[in-house]
Amino acid sequence: MTTQRCRNVRGLWAQVDALMLGMNWSEEDVEKPHILVDDVQGDSHPGSFHLDVLNGEACIGVYEAGGKPAKFHVTDICDGWAQGHDGMNYILLSREIIADMVEIHASVIPWDGMILLSGCDKSVPAHLMAAARMDIPTIHIPSGSMRAGPDNSTSGLAGPLTARAKKGLGTKEEMRDFKLTGCPSCGACQFMGTASTMQCLSEALGLALPGTALMPATFMDIRRMARQAGQKILELAERNITARTILGEGALRNAIKVHAAIGGSTNALIHIPALAHELELPLDPKLFDSIGQEIPYLTNIQPSGKYVTELFWFAGGVPMIQWLIKDHLDLGAMTVTGRPLGENLEILWKDGFFERCLHHLKTFGIAADDIIRRPEQAKQRGSIAVLGGNIAPDGAVVKYAAVTAAMLTHTGRAAVFDSEEDAQAAIIAGRINPGDVVVIRYEGPKGSGMPEMFMTTDAIVYDEKLNGTVAIVTDGRFSGATRGPCIGHVSPEAVEGGPIALVEDGDLIEIDIPGRALRIVGLKGERQSPDAVDAVLAARKAQWRLPERKPKKGILRRYSQNAVSAMAGAYMK
Repeated sequence: MTTQRCRNVRGLWAQVDALMLGMNWSEEDVEKPHILVDDVQGDSHPGSFHLDVLNGEACIGVYEAGGKPAKFHVTDICDGWAQGHDGMNYILLSREIIADMVEIHASVIPWDGMILLSGCDKSVPAHLMAAARMDIPTIHIPSGSMRAGPDNSTSGLAGPLTARAKKGLGTKEEMRDFKLTGCPSCGACQFMGTASTMQCLSEALGLALPGTALMPATFMDIRRMARQAGQKILELAERNITARTILGEGALRNAIKVHAAIGGSTNALIHIPALAHELELPLDPKLFDSIGQEIPYLTNIQPSGKYVTELFWFAGGVPMIQWLIKDHLDLGAMTVTGRPLGENLEILWKDGFFERCLHHLKTFGIAADDIIRRPEQAKQRGSIAVLGGNIAPDGAVVKYAAVTAAMLTHTGRAAVFDSEEDAQAAIIAGRINPGDVVVIRYEGPKGSGMPEMFMTTDAIVYDEKLNGTVAIVTDGRFSGATRGPCIGHVSPEAVEGGPIALVEDGDLIEIDIPGRALRIVGLKGERQSPDAVDAVLAARKAQWRLPERKPKKGILRRYSQNAVSAMAGAYMK
């Protein structure tokens, strides 16, 4: 029986039914509830390559439950393909375009429900934003985790190998070996980068079925769960459990707490505020910091730990994290099962989900507690700090879970660059000294689209002279695979005349992560009083003019003209 949403529009215009029948729909199909099944499948990267298979399974589930699915597609793009050239400037803004296209697809007729399939950095947050915007019954299906490379390795090996190659080190054989084995299957990259983080947060928000985030993408489990999602969406439609029924304040706080426990990517501090904006809910980025002080950091997953993400799932995945921090969570928050979070966790235990996962883990001879620590084993709380000071009056972000104790506080001479390319070239050429603070600016949302600084961070990490002694400060962002004292999202950004635009070579920059501070404390290598520094910055501001920038075109120009601050979510207003 068709629900009221579809029936209303079909009664307005006979061509609606004719168009459906022109696509091999039957007359019976026309009368069923209609479900939009929208994915980001394409030959764009392994995280999306297999989504046509999961889309097909979801459609079978919709049919089995008495509905009619309709397949739509918006292929996403990959940070990995965009490294080292201007393509990286388009990566973040792709989130906005994917969300807009889903809005367009979801608005063409009043669908009775929507299934969204994605698994990577910008597509998952885009789908979360679109779900919040449309507010119809919605389920998200994560695309799962790529299988591990040789010796527990990940696709992140590209960083050190590329840095070595640019210095004339390494061999063609080891590079070829990596190319053949670094991405051994479809699925999201095997570390807790942004793709893996956002899959986990989709589940933590309650918009994905329990246990689906980071399932091994080659397992039959993920196909069965996709089919189950197709069945479940009809129940949500019947009960009118819409996306905003699920995505409330309690869900946002639950997700932020899971983010703290898994040591998630700093990019979540762009994506979750953008989601909150779609939900019309206030969200101060400092909430990530304050909540983090309550939550034990539990995972031992690369890049901050030892293991890969499929082992995280074998250790119980997001449900195990939720179980271990359940006293901190809103267990009454509604989810796409049609039940609250607390009931979902109890059902998983009774159904044997955790036991089955642990049986898989026995294959590797690794104890679950080595991958997901018990709270009493945790050595720290949270993973993200929000810093402020005379360089970042509106805030900046650092993942302190990936910073060594020796660099939690650091003062160094600024080495200033107006692009990531120039900074990386200086590092490779040996022009950066131990103890320096590399400042990369004009890379914020309005500056160049907010590219990630992965090539530069890896150039430092894999330089024995610099690793562990050099920090980066930027108004750009970082890869979720980043390690070390890398401070991003500096706001206001340089192109708007933020203080980061006023930093000069030789200024002393103090990083105080425990004190949540980022500031200039000296000039020309000499410490100065705060008043003296403020006076110099005011004089520099009076003389500052925006440097001539490479002209932008098309969507990049529109994004740079309309993007909000990174600390507000970098969405396009």
